[in-house]
Amino acid sequence: MSGEEGSVLELVELIQRRAPEYLSLMTARTDDEFEKAFDTLLEQAVIHLETNKKNFSTLDEEGLSAALAGRMSIPGLSVSQEKNSNGHVDLTFEADHCTPMRRKLGEAKIYGGPAYHLKGLEQLLGRYTTGREGRGLLIVYFRKRDIAGLVRGLRTRMDKDLPLDQLASLRRQSLHGVAAS
Repeated sequence: MSGEEGSVLELVELIQRRAPEYLSLMTARTDDEFEKAFDTLLEQAVIHLETNKKNFSTLDEEGLSAALAGRMSIPGLSVSQEKNSNGHVDLTFEADHCTPMRRKLGEAKIYGGPAYHLKGLEQLLGRYTTGREGRGLLIVYFRKRDIAGLVRGLRTRMDKDLPLDQLASLRRQSLHGVAAS
C-alpha cells in the first residue's frame, strides 16, 4: 500500500483480487449472499479433499472432518469440531463478524448406504439443530466409486420415502453431489 490516502481502498482491492471469497463472506449483508460465499469456500474445501484423497484415505470420519475444518477456517469464519448443540455436532461453522450472527451445523458421515445417510440427517435435523442456525449440512465422505450414481440412489430413495417430513422432491433442490448433501 502506497500511503495513508487510499490505503483502506487499496487493501480492499488487494483482498478482492487475492481472496474474493473471503471478502464476500465478510461483507455479506443477506443470508443469500452469505450462503453463496460459504458455498464457494465449501467447494474449495471439497476440491482440496478430492485432490488429496490418497493422502487422506486412511483417515476416519473425525480425521476427514478435521481436514475439512482446517481448509474452511479463515479469519472471520470459525470452524469447530464436536461443539455442543444438543449433543456433539461434528462441525460448527460460525461467521465471527456477522450481524445477525450466522451459524451452520454439519453432521459428517462416511457413506454407508441410504439408511446410514438418513440417520445422519435425523441427527442433524432432529437432535442438533436448535432453530438459530442457517442451512445445515450433511457432509458425506465417499470411499466408493460412482459417487454420482450413489447420490442419485439417495435422491430416489428420499423422493420415494419423504423422510423427516420432507415436503418436496430433492430433484428440485441443489445438492453438492460429491462431498456434501
